[in-house]
Amino acid sequence: MVDYRSARLDAVFHALADPTRRAMLHRLAEREHSVGELAEPYRMTLAAASKHIKALERAGLVRRTVLGRTHVCRLEAGPLHGGFEWLRHYERYWNQRLDSLEALLHAEDEAQVRPRQPDASKRAAPKEKPRAKPPAAEHKTAAPRRKPRA
Repeated sequence: MVDYRSARLDAVFHALADPTRRAMLHRLAEREHSVGELAEPYRMTLAAASKHIKALERAGLVRRTVLGRTHVCRLEAGPLHGGFEWLRHYERYWNQRLDSLEALLHAEDEAQVRPRQPDASKRAAPKEKPRAKPPAAEHKTAAPRRKPRA
């Protein structure tokens, strides 16, 4: 069971919220990388890359080891399970909602294929025939006279 109020889960989603950190995790899934290697594609300083890696470390997603002057990072995928479980809860919710919508739409389609007989109380009254218009009076009208300009 996942504790939905845990600080670890918050840290995981915070770490995953940044596209640079997601890309770093993607690269770490392939193999271990130094901080410099992780920073290289983004043309960022080692200090900036280190800040991203610290966010990943706080979430427990990355473990950093120091070999001489080189900091090597590797992926720790375990904390991703909590985020996955949290998302699965909402996947089940939305699947249920979408299944209900699908059933409703199928029922609506069936109702259109088999139209119901209207109730006697809802039947429309017979339409009246339109009345004939009285013939227009034929008369010629003279064009209005214009005053001459001075």
